[in-house]
Amino acid sequence: MRDSASAPHLQGTLLDWYDRNARDLPWRTSPAQRTQGVRPDPYHVWLSEIMLQQTTVAAVKPYFERFLALWPTVSDLARAEDSAVMGEWAGLGYYARARNLLKCARAVTDNHDGVFPDTYDQLLELPGIGPYTAAAIASIAFDRPEPVMDGNVERVMSRLHAVETPLPASKPILQSHTAELTPHLRPGDYAQAVMDLGATICTPRNPACGICPWRTPCKARIAGNAADLPRKTPKKAKPVRQGTIFVAAREDGAWLVERRPDSGLLGGMMGWPGSDWQEHPTDATPPATAAWADVGEVRHTFTHFHLRLRVMAARLPANCAPQRGDFMEPDRFRPSDLPTVMRKAFDLARHVY
Repeated sequence: MRDSASAPHLQGTLLDWYDRNARDLPWRTSPAQRTQGVRPDPYHVWLSEIMLQQTTVAAVKPYFERFLALWPTVSDLARAEDSAVMGEWAGLGYYARARNLLKCARAVTDNHDGVFPDTYDQLLELPGIGPYTAAAIASIAFDRPEPVMDGNVERVMSRLHAVETPLPASKPILQSHTAELTPHLRPGDYAQAVMDLGATICTPRNPACGICPWRTPCKARIAGNAADLPRKTPKKAKPVRQGTIFVAAREDGAWLVERRPDSGLLGGMMGWPGSDWQEHPTDATPPATAAWADVGEVRHTFTHFHLRLRVMAARLPANCAPQRGDFMEPDRFRPSDLPTVMRKAFDLARHVY
């Protein structure tokens, strides 16, 4: 009898499970397609991996499909206007990813003739691609035996090996286990299989251990503490920053907006003029002289802090010459192009108009 905890047995058992249960995702080549010689499109793999960072599969699907409809190839994306890409990205959050998306597309187009390099080291040299993304593309798109470890894989490895050390200190241990189990045969399918296992069965709460293909060798299941792993070092409470934002439309319906600086939070995105966001805010200077009305507060949470913004709204005269921002004609203004916190402010203030 084969050792159920041996690497070959674990790999084979999981791949058999994946062949029957792989999620149907728009960027994925299914196991059945692979057996017919269909290879994953590196552009699709890269685009999905960038979008999926800090975001759910359900949220990413419509964005991915819309991006492909607008820019079918990496060279098409490289030629796109920055503002168009940033507008389509609005709502996904973590906007530095969108800026790096364009930089990477242009590097692949200009330096690699529109063809993604196929090795981990070459991929790592591209803008916006870190160790995880390089490993994922090399593995999934090119079947390189690179260990791929996202949050789902961390959880599966923590439980399979009953790793009690809390995250993030346990990452090197989990990376070692991930590398030990990464096969040379079908490494791309294997990487996606572990991620699917974590997403559908070995879930953060109430893992479905009874139907898991790795239930027999899983040390956490045997110990009865699978739901308690991985352990995590408690996070510090996020600080609260505050500020004021000014939402205004001219009499002809044009909106007073400004493009945020390329560097920093929401870099390159369209938004409303306002104050800096600080823990101890100072008085905010309106971008134009008007009868500003306080319409309430919006709240939003970023990675490192909570934000509370006081929203001021006004109707501006036709001859208004603002001290900040530029007017955008109503036929060019799309609320969907706004980042989430700016759209919240718009939704709160729009009744004024």
